[in-house]
Amino acid sequence: MPTVFILNGYRFMFYSDDHEPIHVHVEKDGHTAKLNIEPVELVFNKGYKVSEIKEIE
Repeated sequence: MPTVFILNGYRFMFYSDDHEPIHVHVEKDGHTAKLNIEPVELVFNKGYKVSEIKEIE
């Protein structure tokens, strides 16, 4: 899965042949989340605290 960028240890990535809507997957320390890009919207969260999700958004 190609990495778009890494910020504060969060790895933002995507699957090149993935489905709509456009979204990114985020991983750090064994936690994962998926966010749609426009509008920014949390699709799922596995392990992140609310404060971490706000930082990711």
